[in-house]
Amino acid sequence: ILNHDLSSELAGDMVHFLSRCQHPTGGFGGGPWQMAHLATTYAAINAVTTIGTEEAFDMVSNKRATAETVEGLVDRESMVDFLWRMRQADGTFLMHEGGESDVRGCYSAAVIAVILNIQDPALFEGTAEYIARCQTYEGGFAGVPGAEAHGGYTFCSLSCLVLLGRADLCDIDGLLRWASHRQMCLEGGFSGRCNKLVDGCYSFWVGAIFPILDSLFRHWSVRGVDKRALPDVPYNLFHEDALTEYILGCCQGFGGGLLDKPGKPADMYHTCYTLSGLAISTASDWVPEEDEETQDLVLDQLNPLLGVSAAKAVSVLEYFQAKTKIIRTKPV
Repeated sequence: ILNHDLSSELAGDMVHFLSRCQHPTGGFGGGPWQMAHLATTYAAINAVTTIGTEEAFDMVSNKRATAETVEGLVDRESMVDFLWRMRQADGTFLMHEGGESDVRGCYSAAVIAVILNIQDPALFEGTAEYIARCQTYEGGFAGVPGAEAHGGYTFCSLSCLVLLGRADLCDIDGLLRWASHRQMCLEGGFSGRCNKLVDGCYSFWVGAIFPILDSLFRHWSVRGVDKRALPDVPYNLFHEDALTEYILGCCQGFGGGLLDKPGKPADMYHTCYTLSGLAISTASDWVPEEDEETQDLVLDQLNPLLGVSAAKAVSVLEYFQAKTKIIRTKPV
C-alpha cells in the first residue's frame, strides 16, 4: 500500500514462516502447528499475492518443499479438499473444523478459489442464495440470516456475490442507502452498524463497498442493475475528503501505526484496514493539485474485492489462470 518494496531477505522470511503454517491436510493456521482456518488461509494467500514474486507464486503451484527453496508453499489439490471439508449443505463454509459458518467463510473461500484457479460451481452451489438471505431490511448484510447488518459482513457478502457472478441477487438500492448512512456527518469516518461509533477499520470494510458499487453501476450489464440508476453528479458515492481527513487527523498513532479512534492504541489490524481505506479515499481524482499535503499520499491502488494491491492482484490472477484448473466434486 505504501509503495515500499520488500527486501528479498524479508520476503524469503515471510514465505518460510507461511510454509510452516500450512496444515498437512490443506489450508493454513494462524501459526505453526495450528489447525487450518479459512480466515488465516485467506490471509496467507493474500500474503503470497502481496509478496508478489514469481518464486512465491511457484511455491503455491508446486507440491514439494525443500529446506533450501521452501518450494511447495501451497498444495492446490489439498486446498480443494480443505474447502470441500469446510463446505456445508446450505452453501456456507465453516471457518474451521467444528467452527461457525457465516458469510465470512463464504467470502474467504471464494477469494481463495478465485486466486488459485480452483473455483467450481459445485463447490459454491447455494452460496449466493444463502448470502442473499442475509441482506436485511436496512439494506446491509448480516453474518447469518435474521441478524443485524454489519459493515464487515456487508463487505464480505457483496464481494462474494461479485466474485461468484451473482450480484444480481443483491438489493443494490438498499445497500447503497445503508452504506451511505454509515459515514458519520461530524467525524467523516464510518461506523460499522446503526447507532455505533466511528472506527478507522471501517474505512475499508465500508469504504471498499463504494468502488465495487460504482463499478457495478457503470460497467455491469446483467439483469438487475441499470447504469441510469446512478445520477450524473460531480462527486462520488461517498465523501472521500471527509474520510481522508478523519484518518489523517484522528487515526494516526503518536508512535506510528493507525488506530480505531483517538484514545485507542494503534495495532496491526487497524493499521492495515485504516490504511487500506485511505488508499480508497485518495484513489479518485478529487485531490486538488495545489494541495501539497494530499499530494504526498501516493498510495498503491487497491483491488477492493481482494483487499490487496491492484497490480499484485492482476499478477497473481494471470499466473494461476495459466495453470490447469482443479475441479473436484467431493473431497478425496
